[in-house]
Amino acid sequence: MRRPVTLIMLLGPLLVAGCTTTPAAPAATPSASTPPSPSAPAVDYAAWQAGRSTPVADPVYPARGTNALDVLHYDLALEWAPSTTTLTGTATLRVRPVKDAPSLVLDFMPYQLDSVTLDGATVPGAVAKEKLTVSAPVVADKPVTLVVTYHGRPKTTPMPSHRKDTEALGLTVTKEGGLWTMQEPFGAFTWYPANDQPSDEALYDIRVTVPAGWSAIAGGTPAGQSGTTFSYRSTDPVATYLTTLAVGKYQKLTAAGPRGVPLTYWYRKGADDKLLPYLKKSPQYLTWLEKKFGPYPFPSGGVVVVDSASGMETQQMITMGRKIENTAARRDRWGSDLMHEYAHQWFGNSVTPTTWRDLWLNEGWATYIQDLYTKETQKLSEASLDRYLREGDAVLRKKLGPPGRPDPKRFAEGNVYLCPAAMLREIHRTVGDKAFFALARAWVQEQRNTPQDRASFIAFVNKQTGRDFTALINAWLDSPTTPKKITPKKIG
Repeated sequence: MRRPVTLIMLLGPLLVAGCTTTPAAPAATPSASTPPSPSAPAVDYAAWQAGRSTPVADPVYPARGTNALDVLHYDLALEWAPSTTTLTGTATLRVRPVKDAPSLVLDFMPYQLDSVTLDGATVPGAVAKEKLTVSAPVVADKPVTLVVTYHGRPKTTPMPSHRKDTEALGLTVTKEGGLWTMQEPFGAFTWYPANDQPSDEALYDIRVTVPAGWSAIAGGTPAGQSGTTFSYRSTDPVATYLTTLAVGKYQKLTAAGPRGVPLTYWYRKGADDKLLPYLKKSPQYLTWLEKKFGPYPFPSGGVVVVDSASGMETQQMITMGRKIENTAARRDRWGSDLMHEYAHQWFGNSVTPTTWRDLWLNEGWATYIQDLYTKETQKLSEASLDRYLREGDAVLRKKLGPPGRPDPKRFAEGNVYLCPAAMLREIHRTVGDKAFFALARAWVQEQRNTPQDRASFIAFVNKQTGRDFTALINAWLDSPTTPKKITPKKIG
């Protein structure tokens, strides 16, 4: 997610913000029950093993997601009717139960359920309190196929933050009858049944049918268009918060990134014309990032512009708000924020946090990379970056607390961005340019397509550098005040 609004100015503002919440929507809809179909076809679950995860219960938002199941693959066939603002969907989930259980429970907004089947048998299903309960027993490590058909008008869910530049989470209907979504830390469940927590990554196939003259955009690699149905496929695992969907009367622009990586930009003619220069700088941003951190980790990329004041690193198709405005202090704010989201494709998407306790692992890297790019392109001094980070760190720790102990009511506020960036600055200054960028490159290349956490990061840094950074990293993540200088000792 893009950095929040700023407190002090040097490379650009520091982050704090604010947003209100609305009550959750009620609902519940049961379905009928019939015996299993003896002719249900056998399924080769090996085809989706790249989507296998080890789900972990999230300690920050324990009501979201579950560690009882592992979704291997989501197949979403959706249809959007702007005239009635109705979403119709068929979600086919390939699920590996992690433990024996009397039912499957997924996050889901209260749409009208039309049918629920498990391995071809119609089973009871009900939605209540943003949970879908499928009343059928499952056995650990025996994969099943769950198919849910549903329809209704999308509803958002409250954002647990005080940021001023964010809106309610999930699938949002525009005044023109279009759609867009941002859903960090959760909200995918507002448009499909999901295990909506970061440690359960899965593969995706998404098909969206819209009226003539409208376009549908989703994450993943474009997989063709048939009539007014747009298709996308993700062959690299995706966390639910990194999926996206947008529908509107868009213009499409294509380009080639480094090594010929195909890029697609979706924008509204007229409304977004001023943003085209930033979109067209995407190859430049990606080339700079590849030189520092290795090859772009996915087969395609791009940007879709939506009616938001924020931005989100949605995988392979970044979601950027047209309401992000440049200021006198940050004349390239939109472009700088876009660079931040591109950096996330390595740090956050390819390597994802296991739980929201380690959001700093995403945002610290993306923020520090954004600041290094700004320093380099604006020819700022090393001392100015040091001063900016340390001064900002002190302000944010005092206001929001340390980044390693996030407040569930203050998701993605400034401390999880700038404070871990200051920590990375300490590591960088300690080991020097060559060793630091070797470490960063190895981190994202060797951990590609995996979730990681504080312990694994510390172990990696120590092994990569031959020094014990444990005390330094823990101090920067847990201290209520800016840590004093800590010199890591050589190992062995």
